[in-house]
Amino acid sequence: MTISKYLSTAAIVYALTIPIGEAKQAGDTSSDHNNKGVELAQQNKYEDAIKEFNLAIQANPKNANAYVNRGSIFRTLHAQDQQYDDAIKDFTKAIEVAPKDPAGYLERGQTLVLQKQFTEALTDLNKAAELKPDDNAPIRLRGFAEIGMGEWDKAAADFMLVIQKDPNDAQAYERLGFIHRSQKKYDEAIADYDKSLAIKPDPDVYTKRGYTYVTYLQNYEKGIADYEQTLKINPNDYDTQQRLQYAQAALAAKNAPPAAATPAPTPEPALFNPKNIGIALAVFLALIGIIFMVTRRRGGGGQESDTAGRIR
Repeated sequence: MTISKYLSTAAIVYALTIPIGEAKQAGDTSSDHNNKGVELAQQNKYEDAIKEFNLAIQANPKNANAYVNRGSIFRTLHAQDQQYDDAIKDFTKAIEVAPKDPAGYLERGQTLVLQKQFTEALTDLNKAAELKPDDNAPIRLRGFAEIGMGEWDKAAADFMLVIQKDPNDAQAYERLGFIHRSQKKYDEAIADYDKSLAIKPDPDVYTKRGYTYVTYLQNYEKGIADYEQTLKINPNDYDTQQRLQYAQAALAAKNAPPAAATPAPTPEPALFNPKNIGIALAVFLALIGIIFMVTRRRGGGGQESDTAGRIR
């Protein structure tokens, strides 16, 4: 599993959680530059946004939001090469200037999860959850870290906590499905995928449910239906095309009639079978009888000759 596939690497502009009008009431140029950077980031003008956040930090080196926002941009720009050092520095600085603000801990924790530094990430995410207990974000990210560590029960508990706070969180159900499948609880995994899809018909989740049906439950019909649904939404999904072909072939093999039994060839009679042995024995006994008779006749003729001579 690739963690970054599920975590958003888009710029997370924390200042958006603060009403812009309220932020501008402070009247300092740092807030103005920060808000301008937020607007530019929303337009994907990342380089221009960085310049504004730089100006915000120059105007007020203790503007934690500007550090968090700039760090989020750095993380987005380096998502491909995963060079997150600049982002980590900004999030660390945000924590330094505002240790009671959960944003720095949350964003640094997410970045550490992306780097698969799960133990360090948990420290930050636990702190973020402590500072803002009603926020689902640190709980969700903590679940990702626990999945990365193979802590299935803890991860399941965290995603259940996310669902308790937001029953319409489709991704939390999808992650529960992955956890249960990893624990070989396949029926529970199917139920989780069902709930996720009921909230959001995501082609990736159809594929995951189909894979569970085909690979672990050998329910090829339902697996094929899920793969076909994925391809309706995303016809160019090559991996799912291959999975569909495999499932169709497996179903065809399962339903194929059994091959007709080939009759065994009649074996050639063995030389030393009871019948042949009996015949041989009979012939042998007959020969002995013939020999005996011939021998007897020869012996009897001589005696008769001698007797006749004596009588005469």
